[in-house]
Amino acid sequence: MKAIARNVRISPKKVNLVAGLVRRKNVKEALNILKFTPKKGAKILYKVLHSAVANAENNFKQKPDLLVIKEIIVTEGPTFKRSVPVSRGRVHPILKRNSHITVTVGLEDTKEEKDTKEKNPTDKK
Repeated sequence: MKAIARNVRISPKKVNLVAGLVRRKNVKEALNILKFTPKKGAKILYKVLHSAVANAENNFKQKPDLLVIKEIIVTEGPTFKRSVPVSRGRVHPILKRNSHITVTVGLEDTKEEKDTKEKNPTDKK
């Protein structure tokens, strides 16, 4: 249950700063945090997270109250290369960075499931 935003016109470093606020949190809590965070990356991340929750609800019949953010991955997308003319006929490069944002949500692991995972690390589902 995930959502992906590709080629978003913001630096991955800036989005990752906001993503750190909501990693491993409950979806409702994360949406509230993003709603009131005054950064451009927060608005973009809010939309992607909201989309991931809608995907879980519509495609997998999950209740939004039980969902937790499993992972948020922010990677570098294509970079637009621009330049600014400076003195003596030279130019300074400007790199306009883009990012790809992937948000994965899932059900919260109960205490019993965590205990069985610790006891049987070779057991895979």
